[in-house]
Amino acid sequence: MNWVGILKLPLIFFGSCKFLLYLFMLSLTSISTMAGVQIVDICIATRSHNGGLIDLLELRKLLCQKRKTDLGSLSSDDCLRAISKLKVLGSGFEVISVGKKKLVRSVPTELNKDHNGILELAQAKGYVTVEQVEKEFSWSAGRAIDALETLLKEGLAMIDDGHSDGKRRYWFPCVTLSPDASGSEAKS
Repeated sequence: MNWVGILKLPLIFFGSCKFLLYLFMLSLTSISTMAGVQIVDICIATRSHNGGLIDLLELRKLLCQKRKTDLGSLSSDDCLRAISKLKVLGSGFEVISVGKKKLVRSVPTELNKDHNGILELAQAKGYVTVEQVEKEFSWSAGRAIDALETLLKEGLAMIDDGHSDGKRRYWFPCVTLSPDASGSEAKS
């Protein structure tokens, strides 16, 4: 087929449903791609606060703010679809489940079962202590400290040594509930 034949191809498909379907699929792809770029932007902007781990609902809220739309106009599935398109870049973007929450990880950190368990435990208060981790999982102090220090080193935790009981608290901003998200997530 020569270049004149190639130019006639859109004219052949123009009257058919295939062409309209192709345009529709192309528009979905570009919407997901645009959302993916905006998600990357949000994750980079919030990384210093949350260590590269952000709650999916919080990400949706920030994405809607960025787009100047309401939360109902963007579903969790829209975000998940856009994030799945980012995986091909090999950039470390993925969705992980921690307890009842879905978190978007934007840093290439490997979380093991110990780390996931600690993140799930932290959902109750936003923080954990070494003693809580030892008691909850029947771990040695060494194992608990090692897992917590790894999360600290990866930027997922922050230390609070100023509590009146003298116990070090490891805070996890990525799992701390915001006041308007507690208990009931917005339906997607």
